[in-house]
Amino acid sequence: MVRARAVFFDVDFTLIHPGPRFQGTGYAASCARHGVRADAARFEAAVAGASGLLDSADQLYNDDLFINYTRRIIELMGGEGPAVDLVARELYAQWAEHHHFDLYADVEPALRALHAGGYRLGLISNSHRCLDSFQSHFELQGLITATVSSSEHGWMKPHPSIFEAALAQVGVPAGESVMVGDSLAHDVAGAMRAGMRGVLLARGAAPADAGVPVIRTLTELPGLLER
Repeated sequence: MVRARAVFFDVDFTLIHPGPRFQGTGYAASCARHGVRADAARFEAAVAGASGLLDSADQLYNDDLFINYTRRIIELMGGEGPAVDLVARELYAQWAEHHHFDLYADVEPALRALHAGGYRLGLISNSHRCLDSFQSHFELQGLITATVSSSEHGWMKPHPSIFEAALAQVGVPAGESVMVGDSLAHDVAGAMRAGMRGVLLARGAAPADAGVPVIRTLTELPGLLER
């Protein structure tokens, strides 16, 4: 097998995780400011119940897709009334703000090790977050060669177009590139349909048979790529 020369990463829940603003207490507090009653204890179940709304039929980026998803989480937490839409739009806008998120502890060491090993690194995200300022905010300048967000590109993962756009930026063929992400359907399967290799990052429970290499932490990635 040809050695990989480029490695791409999903962003949300692969490199960063949300802080309190996007936990149950944060949702409930946003609702309360607008007179909406929501039960923070129902947040995890609400996220699971709303997750199907993120599967876009046409795979085109649309703000309403994420606003509707957020609205459904609030509803499943018990929120109701016309102000629910206002809260959902407010939360969607704030999802793009870097300071509401934290970098996983394994990210910077892994990216620096890969960069030192000669790999070209890129970010591919289904979000409206600015990926250029993302690098400066999390002090990753000089490590990332390519960035493609679906809000700017138009297509969302798993559509091949967004992967192809990232490949064009680094100038590396698909067969010499690897995509790493926490979603088997969006990150891994999408990249493989574009001719890339895929690695699933399962920080929690891993699927029984993913059919691709699975890592629990990015610390494992440099060694996996060399093998």
